[in-house]
Amino acid sequence: MAPETIIIWLIIGAVAGWLAGQVVKGGGFGLIGDIIVGIIGAVIAGWLLPRVGLYIGGGFIAEVINAVIGAVILLVIVRLVRR
Repeated sequence: MAPETIIIWLIIGAVAGWLAGQVVKGGGFGLIGDIIVGIIGAVIAGWLLPRVGLYIGGGFIAEVINAVIGAVILLVIVRLVRR
């Protein structure tokens, strides 16, 4: 994997994790937490969204939107399990 690809993953993860934290909790989880939530959210969305027939397109913005959707799903599930 090229270093540029890893940097893009980290940027998308950080942005998506922060946005998901704003939507679900009202605050972020710190840089590392946001990156982890965003990357896991991107994996979840990459698996789930095509299965339900939702295709957002290509490009950086579409990847961030996908990752945010997945991260929000992840945070909602984590919040339900914690209760």
